[in-house]
Amino acid sequence: MRKLLLAALATLTLALSGCGYNTFQSTDEQIKASWSEVLNQYQRRADLIPNVVATVKGEASFEQETLTKVVEARAKATSIQATPELINNPEAFEKFQAAQGQLSGALSRLLAVSENYPSLKSNQGFQDLRAQLDGTENRIAVARGRYVKAVQDYNVAVRSFPSNLTAMAFGYRTKANFSVANEQALATPPKVDFGTPSAAGASK
Repeated sequence: MRKLLLAALATLTLALSGCGYNTFQSTDEQIKASWSEVLNQYQRRADLIPNVVATVKGEASFEQETLTKVVEARAKATSIQATPELINNPEAFEKFQAAQGQLSGALSRLLAVSENYPSLKSNQGFQDLRAQLDGTENRIAVARGRYVKAVQDYNVAVRSFPSNLTAMAFGYRTKANFSVANEQALATPPKVDFGTPSAAGASK
């Protein structure tokens, strides 16, 4: 009887492995780990922004609209509760992605405008913060890339035969991913038209 039980367990293990069950376990864990790293890097950026804003506020003639948009975008992005369940909710994931995209755009605009101010360009503290932000953006890109790959592997298993039968049996569903269009938009530097040079810009 014991031999029959062991044989049955061995057969079940092989069957689950062959139909993709183990793949779902490994890819799901990879998604969770990748998502956690994405959140860590977004949080790192959010933590740096207040220092950037405080430094820029010292520039009396700095564009207040640009500064306000960064503050508002950060508030919106950090107000979204990025729980593990968020990646299983396409609508919530899309809102999270949009909020982070808006923050990226607003922050890029601020850094571009800062080039118009010699005092900021010569401010070592500001330049150190900028270097940290640049490094963080690179980390975000890497973390997002890993997440995209992990979700792609998982979603392929959900849709492919015969693992799709296992997905239906155990309730595995495709997960939301960062869109290609959004990735390209974030990787493209914003076009900034300063119009008539300000007094600060003219003094460069």
